[in-house]
Amino acid sequence: MSACLISDLHLQENRPELTKAFKKFLISHAANVDSLYILGDLFEAWIGDDYENDFILDVKLELKKYSSLGKKIYLMHGNRDFLLGDKFCDDVGGLLLDDPTTAKINNFEVVLMHGDSLCTDDLDYQSFRTVVRDQKWKNDFLEKEISERIQLAQNLREVSKAENKDKDYEIMDVNPMAVNEIFQKFKNNILIHGHTHRPKIHQEKYGTRYVLGDWEKEYYFLKISETIEFVNEKID
Repeated sequence: MSACLISDLHLQENRPELTKAFKKFLISHAANVDSLYILGDLFEAWIGDDYENDFILDVKLELKKYSSLGKKIYLMHGNRDFLLGDKFCDDVGGLLLDDPTTAKINNFEVVLMHGDSLCTDDLDYQSFRTVVRDQKWKNDFLEKEISERIQLAQNLREVSKAENKDKDYEIMDVNPMAVNEIFQKFKNNILIHGHTHRPKIHQEKYGTRYVLGDWEKEYYFLKISETIEFVNEKID
């Protein structure tokens, strides 16, 4: 079973070129494989499955078209869209994966992650992550009115941008010990993740780590069939 793997698209209403690139990707590269893995941050923000607009409906329609062709869609929470739920997955014909998770793609055994949990040196972010991934926090947030959720999400994003602006480059990258622990825990020599926006293939102590890039001026994906191919193309 062949697959394409992507992450960190950060699709948003005011960046129509990203949605256009995603649609193009689905009918070109992704159409030539059996499954699509989206390893977090498909959207720039997600305030709950009950909120829809023309932009969201458009993205959902494209994903549903893809799954209707008999293709498998696997989704993972990112740090921006960790509130994606069962309704969204059902609507697009997708399956929500745990983070981390293992998968067998063709003849490759791989570990899949979003990647934010590997950035253990960023203590402020890890503390924030613990709070917002708590089920009670999520339930309380989703009970709020749509307008309030939109405002809170915007406020959180502005705070995050301000804090990251002054952080050291290395602090926001993965911690080598955290990476090694994942390799040892799953006894696997291939790790694939996104989040850091630093696309590269790393030869680590216990295996190979593929870091997917964000969709900004280019889009990045891994294609796994008989081999593992790292691809990037310009966004028009």
